[in-house]
Amino acid sequence: MTRHKSGFTLIELLIVVVVIGILAAVAVPKFATLKGRTRAATIRADLRNLVTAQEEYLFTNGVYTTNVALLPFTTTEVVIVNVVEATGGGWSATSTHPLSLPLICAIYYGTAAPLAPAVTEGVINCQ
Repeated sequence: MTRHKSGFTLIELLIVVVVIGILAAVAVPKFATLKGRTRAATIRADLRNLVTAQEEYLFTNGVYTTNVALLPFTTTEVVIVNVVEATGGGWSATSTHPLSLPLICAIYYGTAAPLAPAVTEGVINCQ
């Protein structure tokens, strides 16, 4: 009488673990890249929203402001927006995400001095 045991051998289990490890090694870097692109998109979106808020503030008060708290604008959680210069003729700002450092985005309008990496008025540039 022969005896058959059902189940997995140690070799079969090791092969499964190795295959899962290989799949994880491929997926993790792609996931990290995706998270970086998401943070960059969030930074850009906050700067686009800042443009709208600054124009609304200019329409109401006749000048732009450096005080983000006065603007009808809320940043995305963790994103840091800094309005560096604001006058009646223009403004400039930078934005960054602490988890995406050293990524920084900048924009300027009007007579405000351009901030690196912004080189064209009204265009958000990142580096």
